[in-house]
Amino acid sequence: MKPVLVVLAAGIGSRFGGLKQLAAVGPHDAKIIDYSVFDAQRAGFARVVFIIRPDMRDEFHACVAERFASRIDVAYAEQRLDDLPDGRTPPAERTKPWGTGHALLAAREQVEGPFAVINADDFYGRRSFEVLAEHLRAAKPGDWAAVGFRLRDTLSDHGAVSRGVCEADASGHLVRITETIGIERRGDGGVWRDERGDEHDLPGDTPVSMNLWGFTRDVFEHVRRGFDAFLEKHGDELKAEYYLPTPVQAAIRAGEARVRVLPTDEKWIGLTHPQDLEVVRAAIAEKIAAGDYRENLWA
Repeated sequence: MKPVLVVLAAGIGSRFGGLKQLAAVGPHDAKIIDYSVFDAQRAGFARVVFIIRPDMRDEFHACVAERFASRIDVAYAEQRLDDLPDGRTPPAERTKPWGTGHALLAAREQVEGPFAVINADDFYGRRSFEVLAEHLRAAKPGDWAAVGFRLRDTLSDHGAVSRGVCEADASGHLVRITETIGIERRGDGGVWRDERGDEHDLPGDTPVSMNLWGFTRDVFEHVRRGFDAFLEKHGDELKAEYYLPTPVQAAIRAGEARVRVLPTDEKWIGLTHPQDLEVVRAAIAEKIAAGDYRENLWA
């Protein structure tokens, strides 16, 4: 069974100032997600499922998916605030989505086999999809993966970023992932500050997750159980979020899954800050000039 690409596209891009996944970064109004779908299709993915908010479906399809819907099977899953376990309702004042873990649950009826998860607004590069597709073709239940980028290849020159810092064992399997906020570029690596203001250096070759995951279908049960536990503690809060790494780490600790960290030498390109847009456009132009992509991807 060919793997499926699941795209997290429901997030609100508050720092970028709008639906950042709809910003044009290449010729012919190409978005970052165009390049991700193109790369995934080249790597052997046969279907793409977009997880969106109900209010953005028409705009998203018209601006993004319509251009490649004849090339790859396209489906949608809606992340809804009221998609909760039986007997639960969201706080009346809550407007913020429940987070990436809850978003993935929205795709539970759309996925039957192995699949990848990506952010709509991150450029991962062709090789990243190739190594993940190779892993997924042979994956058994509980045999998951995370593509590990070098920290130096993921930092923004226009402000601090958050990254999932990965620690792997000698066999290359994930031991833990630590969400580290406020990482700024310094030399070849990065630096972040803890709550006391103390600085901590991170080497440039530190592996980090950019939310490019590979899963087998059993992950949905782990995510569901974790979301139930999250709601017990935080269900009445207005801004608490349930992040995908939480159930992944729980499954690792319980010995119910192993997550292979797949290294990539691709350079991350993404829209974290408004100033990043011109940087992304320049990087895409360089890749087109180098022959990595056609000027008109879907021509």
